[in-house]
Amino acid sequence: MSVATLDLSRIAPAFADPVRESQAVFREVMECMARPGRITRFDRAPQAPTGLGQAAGAGALTLFDFETLVWLDPALADSEAEAWLRFHCGCPLTTNAQDAAFAIVTDMAKAPNLAAFNQGDAKYPDRSTTVILQIASLEGGPVVTLSGPGIQTTTDIAPQGLPQDFWTQIETNQAQFQFGVDVLLVSGDQLLALPRTTTAQIKGG
Repeated sequence: MSVATLDLSRIAPAFADPVRESQAVFREVMECMARPGRITRFDRAPQAPTGLGQAAGAGALTLFDFETLVWLDPALADSEAEAWLRFHCGCPLTTNAQDAAFAIVTDMAKAPNLAAFNQGDAKYPDRSTTVILQIASLEGGPVVTLSGPGIQTTTDIAPQGLPQDFWTQIETNQAQFQFGVDVLLVSGDQLLALPRTTTAQIKGG
C-alpha cells in the first residue's frame, strides 16, 4: 500500500501541534528510559486507529520518520493503523526484524523473539531495535523487581499480558549489554521503559 493509494478520508488525525506535542512526548519517553519502571501517561495524545493504543501511537508519531525502518506486527498489515503510520510518519516498513530501527508488537506470542531484532554491533550499539510492545495492562500482573542504572535501589512493576518466557528474554537481552534491544511497554495511554541495561526478576521467582 503506498501513500498515493491511501483513502485520505479514512486516516485519523495525528498531533494538532506536531512540533510541540512530539517534543513533549519525546521528553517523556527519554525520562522513562532514564528511570526504568516509571509509568507515564499520554492522556492528551491523539486517538490512534484500531490496533494501536494512544501511547503506541504517540511514540510512533514522535520516533518514526522517513529514515527509520519499522517492523510492524503482521496483525496490523494493510490496516487503518498501518495507513495512519505510513501517512503521518512516512516510515518505510520491513518484514525483516534484523533490519528494523523500531518495531511495534501487538501479539508477542506470535512475534519474533527479542533476540531476532537488531542487537546493534560493536561500531554502532545504539542502532539496535527499539521494540514498542503493546500489552493488556501495565498494572495488575505478576510483580517484577527491576534494578540497574536509573533505579536508586529497586522498583517493582506488574505488567500483565506478557508470555511466560518474556522475562527470560529480558534476562538474555540484559546479559549481552552493550548490545541488545530497548523495550517500551505500552497499554492504552500508558508507557514504561525497559532499557537493555535493566535487570528484572520475578518476585518470588
